[in-house]
Amino acid sequence: MEDEIRRKYVAEVWKRFVEVQNWAIANWPDPEHPLSTSDFVEGRKEILGLGLPPNLRPGHEKPQPALEPSQGGPQYQEVTPAPWP
Repeated sequence: MEDEIRRKYVAEVWKRFVEVQNWAIANWPDPEHPLSTSDFVEGRKEILGLGLPPNLRPGHEKPQPALEPSQGGPQYQEVTPAPWP
């Protein structure tokens, strides 16, 4: 049931996003530099990501542990901050 609710929610958000996108393109005040649908690609990606479980959404990946030197990682990592100039 939760999956069905999520799909309906994403479909409604998508519909409203398309309406806002079309309004923004039609009412953009700078005719020399018009907007296009390609200006909204990142927003569409985020909306489509709403349909995925949180751990599979773009930008929500688990950080990978640093490689050990024997695995090709750095031999030395600077941890002391540089002094102000």
